Amino acid sequence: MVSNRRSFRALYDQIAVKARALLHYFTAQGVTIAANLLYGLLCVRLLPSSEYAKFVVLFGVQGTLVVLMDVNFSGALIPLIGDRIDNRKLIADYVASLRQLSYWAFALVGAGTIVCYPFLVKHRNWNWTIVASMILILLLSTWFVRIGSAYGTVLILLRQRPLWYRAQMISSVGTLIVLGVFWKLHLLGPFIAILINVGGLVYVGANYFLNARRLLGVPGTPTPELQRAIVGLAMPNVPQAIFYALQGQISLFLITYFGHTQGVSSVGALARLGQIFVIFKQGNMLFVEPYFAKLPKARMRSSYTITLAITAAISLTVMQVSFSFPQALLWLLGPQYSSLTTEVQLAVGAGAVSFFSSVLWSIHSARKFVYWWNVGLSIALTIGVQILFIVKADMSTVRGVLMLTLATNVASLFINVLSGAYGFVKGGRETEQQPVLIPESTVEAEAYMDLYPIEDGTDGSEMLTAASKKIEPK
Repeated sequence: MVSNRRSFRALYDQIAVKARALLHYFTAQGVTIAANLLYGLLCVRLLPSSEYAKFVVLFGVQGTLVVLMDVNFSGALIPLIGDRIDNRKLIADYVASLRQLSYWAFALVGAGTIVCYPFLVKHRNWNWTIVASMILILLLSTWFVRIGSAYGTVLILLRQRPLWYRAQMISSVGTLIVLGVFWKLHLLGPFIAILINVGGLVYVGANYFLNARRLLGVPGTPTPELQRAIVGLAMPNVPQAIFYALQGQISLFLITYFGHTQGVSSVGALARLGQIFVIFKQGNMLFVEPYFAKLPKARMRSSYTITLAITAAISLTVMQVSFSFPQALLWLLGPQYSSLTTEVQLAVGAGAVSFFSSVLWSIHSARKFVYWWNVGLSIALTIGVQILFIVKADMSTVRGVLMLTLATNVASLFINVLSGAYGFVKGGRETEQQPVLIPESTVEAEAYMDLYPIEDGTDGSEMLTAASKKIEPK
């Protein structure tokens, strides 16, 4: 009887902890997402469509640049560190190694942006000072978003979610207040709206960096071994990440290049409704990926099934709302977009499919279900779908590009399903070398054990003894 009570109490405490974490998340992130959504909707309603197009294009391209600069390197930290979250030195070294990789990525992405962005917007009739300013803003904001991604991951690893939430909330609410002040003073324009948003991104990146460095408490040292581990795990996804970074905004790119300015602003306005799923997508990094990275193999199938069932229920519920009450969603966008009934349903449907696919991807990444074989298949299938739509559909219309987005999201979902099935059969990939090396001296062995203590509860003395026996006198 006493044993049953203790078991029940332990189960209750475990559920209570998880419930409090979820409540904190939905409370804090609910405020953040609501403020961001309101910020975007105010920009949609307050800016003329020709001016809002600048906002849409810049932040659409920014999304692509962020993916190109990171190519899932930051996402490799959680599965590589796994349950070694108490080893601050190891985490700091991984982050330092990631930082070295990011310098090269930023140089390549920055050069590509300077060359390609003017070509993308050449039909928009924006003068060179506007285009040059947009490029500078892109490079600055993208760098700080990358910093936020890497050091935000550290906060999640160290179980400092309140700090992660707080920075997001201060940024979103603060930028909304500043936007209101500029609107009240009749000073609001496209570049003011853009710079306010970028200011929020800079704040989040700087805040995450300072907090992560303080919590780690030790300087990181980049090493070729850790860089190889990061690249090794992320590499199968790199071609796919580069490809999807470009095609993920293909609808915006196509309508920016071929379509009219009203079409550009309409696609951007409808994308604001996709933020309905943002609060759930951010839960992937905060809850889904860390949970599945540490989950025992015996509980994998049941947790996998429950998580996907919850994800499907959320997706179907939001889709049903968009089909039943499309005019309510269009009212949020304003009278300029009141005729886009079918388009709003396509946009929400594409967002729902993308959300479900993102949960699959997060789980598979956490379990190291990352393989080379699916990259070629994914790219080939996506290109095939895009060619079909470009040939058969009118890519200068809002409806045409939204149908393309929905179709490519379905193709991505299909590949993620295949990867999951393969992962359950074959298991995850191992790319990291064993953290314990055979040192060249007992002194080096002791230093190494101080740096990377064994995680199995022993003090490492047996290994030191074995290592010392291998040392030959000089």
